[in-house]
Amino acid sequence: MESMYELLRSLPLFQGVGDDRISELVERIPFHFLKYEPGDTINKAGDRCEHMRFVVSGSVNLTTESNHLRVKLLQTLHAPGVLGPDSLFGIDNTYPFSAVAGERCGILQLRKSDYMKVLQTDKVFLFNILNYLSRNCQRRTKALQQMRTGSIAERFAREITDLTTQHSTDIKVQFRQKDLCTLLGTQRNSLITALDQMEEDGLIEYSSTEISIKSLRDLQEVLK
Repeated sequence: MESMYELLRSLPLFQGVGDDRISELVERIPFHFLKYEPGDTINKAGDRCEHMRFVVSGSVNLTTESNHLRVKLLQTLHAPGVLGPDSLFGIDNTYPFSAVAGERCGILQLRKSDYMKVLQTDKVFLFNILNYLSRNCQRRTKALQQMRTGSIAERFAREITDLTTQHSTDIKVQFRQKDLCTLLGTQRNSLITALDQMEEDGLIEYSSTEISIKSLRDLQEVLK
């Protein structure tokens, strides 16, 4: 049981909660543990989000695709992490990404109704989810306001920051050149010049169809 407490304490949205409250949750709330083998699908883009899902072991590969452009973002989420809590509430309750086990992984799953009960047991849970959702909303609002301002590198960094989780690794963008130009509001020659400079600065590696982010943190420094 001690390992269960440690597991819950480590999870996003559970941090800062006292031992007594966690003990109460373990006794009252049905936590479901699911195991996935490498390559197993956890959810597809467009599936309804009806559970709060935490990655408690292993890693999950997330793929987000544009509906109108041939631009695709890939990233890896490692444990401990949370899968799409933004999709649990609001009008659109569908996942914006597909999630596939990158290696053998474990998912702790709570029904939405049970997670709502958790939120009512302690204000810390409520503050955690509100802070998470508010941070994402503010980040995306700022990105929208600045979408076509700043350098191409800044626009690219904002897009990547907006679409990735805080601790994502193995971030890649697969694209058709004219669609990436449309997304960033630039011309082909200007895009290539910007990509060359970002590669020279050690932020990315790229080919004609794929960009690999070497360090998300370093890329975000472009915005400061």
